Amino acid sequence: MPRHHRHLSRRRVRAAFAPIVACAPAIGVVLDFDGSLAPIVDDPTTARALPEAIEALGRLLGRVCSIAVVSGRPVEFLRRAVPVPGAILLGQYGLEREGPGTSTVLDPRVLDALAAADLAALADSARRDLPTVRVEEKGGVALTLHWREDPGVGPAASAWAADHAARAGLAALPGRMAIELRPAVAVDKGTAVRELVLGAPGTARGPASALRALLVAGDDLGDLPAFDAAAALVAEGHLEAAVRIGVRSVEAPADLEERVDVVVAGPHGLSQALGVLARSLGR
Repeated sequence: MPRHHRHLSRRRVRAAFAPIVACAPAIGVVLDFDGSLAPIVDDPTTARALPEAIEALGRLLGRVCSIAVVSGRPVEFLRRAVPVPGAILLGQYGLEREGPGTSTVLDPRVLDALAAADLAALADSARRDLPTVRVEEKGGVALTLHWREDPGVGPAASAWAADHAARAGLAALPGRMAIELRPAVAVDKGTAVRELVLGAPGTARGPASALRALLVAGDDLGDLPAFDAAAALVAEGHLEAAVRIGVRSVEAPADLEERVDVVVAGPHGLSQALGVLARSLGR
């Protein structure tokens, strides 16, 4: 792994990228959305990737093997919020997938997991029981409770989610000032990263098997499994190199900086780093 750089400078980031640049164009770029490509906002429906991030990703197209956005958001939302032609979109932490020229595919285990759960009714109950919590319905696959606008209600919202998830046979996944109720399927950003590189379990490796290096960027608890998966893929010999970028914020998990190779300051810092990578690959 590259040396750990805690402060962004173009020279240092370029040096950190050297191991993956050496593998070009067989590079996969895997990015979180909220807090990484896009600033955190009170109303999650209004979040959009920074224009400079979209511009940098556009310059990376054709210079890397693949660009993927892996997020807790539904694919339908990501399609609008990250308008990058050719990007792979993994929504709901990988429960949904859409590739270039393909329609959205839902993990077949989801329907079985949702058989005993009425997410629409749960959303109505949450709005009634937690009136100051913002309830985000996610395409009939999950729902998220957000309390950024009323931080004091966090403990009550977490307890409500844990109780109702247990009754409905769902998993309760904590996030940044939020908690998500979703199918109890063993999928997270770590499994999503492994699938991008190795293909789905039990299937032959596809075009992504040509990857020799990986860049992974994220800022939240849900991104830690992705960082760990990237490191494991190198240790197992599936990849030659990986660079993990932590996107710093006041709400980042305490151990984020210990799980990454490069730390940048917010989505603007990540956009700059992606621009550095594009310029490095253009030489």
